[in-house]
Amino acid sequence: MADEPLVLGIETSCDETGVGIVRGTTLLADAVASSVDTHARFGGVVPEIASRAHLEAMVPTIERALKEAGVVATDLDGIAVTAGPGLAGALLVGVSAAKAYAYALGKPLYGVNHLASHICVDQLEHGPLPEPTMALLVSGGHSSLLLAPDITADVRPLGATIDDAAGEAFDKIARVLNLGFPGGPVIDRLAREGNPKAIAFPRGLTGSRDAAYDFSFSGLKTSVARWVEAKRAAGEEIPVRDVAASFQEAVVDVLTRKAVRACKDEGVDHLMIGGGVAANTRLRALAQERCERAGIRLRVPRPGLCTDNGAMVAALGAEMVARNRTASDWDLSADSSLPVTDPHVPGVAGGHGAGSGHVHHDHDHVHEISKDNLYS
Repeated sequence: MADEPLVLGIETSCDETGVGIVRGTTLLADAVASSVDTHARFGGVVPEIASRAHLEAMVPTIERALKEAGVVATDLDGIAVTAGPGLAGALLVGVSAAKAYAYALGKPLYGVNHLASHICVDQLEHGPLPEPTMALLVSGGHSSLLLAPDITADVRPLGATIDDAAGEAFDKIARVLNLGFPGGPVIDRLAREGNPKAIAFPRGLTGSRDAAYDFSFSGLKTSVARWVEAKRAAGEEIPVRDVAASFQEAVVDVLTRKAVRACKDEGVDHLMIGGGVAANTRLRALAQERCERAGIRLRVPRPGLCTDNGAMVAALGAEMVARNRTASDWDLSADSSLPVTDPHVPGVAGGHGAGSGHVHHDHDHVHEISKDNLYS
């Protein structure tokens, strides 16, 4: 284990400042500072507030992670950071911090993809990923089916949402039902006491002529909203638990049905589910049921590793180091629409920046003073 890469990962794509430290595939620390309570009164994430929260939380969260892992910054073999996709301002805070730490420490920098990180985090709980890996990623911003022959270099999109993501639909329906923000956890909780067959809500893109692996939840969202509005207009009481259960069942039915179909079509005997919605208890249960019936092995990280966190970024960074992938250059920038086909943003091999593994300093005396102040 001592010979495996020790990597610190920084995640700031949305409203959570995550810092994780991983040695190989072993999680040493997972520190998170969330600003979700600040956003709750607005009914959703406010990008400027998220960026400011990251600025305030960054250094304390890094220090907490180092202490939890029992290591010092100079022990690290690399710094990984989410370069995209995500909120541009929030991403910039993480990328800037990662570049500063990597430069001061003289360590390689790895700008990695948020979605690929959500897949790679499963290594921390269930061991090395099979190759290829079939992954269903479901969150507030993404609903995607991905095939990853090599998580560090080859991730192929099979399907994605054409409108609302699953997590976004949960938040919007929670707003319709006056349940607050975020909507996923409260709908999950109320649905356990409701009847999932009470209301026949539609399943989008499940017809014989529809795209086999794409998702659409906008029509479902509209259907639920109109049903609730009709009940209110008639002066009838809203059966909130039944609405929550029926809506949730429609979402997870489509997600699991398409994921299992993709596994069968591609000849993959396992399925990994990640992203914040992967913490949903009904999604996990129905996926397990359908995978067992189809002879597919299901891999789902514990709920704390499904939501955005620094551990997932560190996990992918450690894999980059282990496979000798080219590190990023110092001109690495945030890319709010970084495609999933780019698991990381490599630099130019052999240069004088982070990509070469050698840091060239034009002002070493300034660098040394800074390093002594920060890490002595």
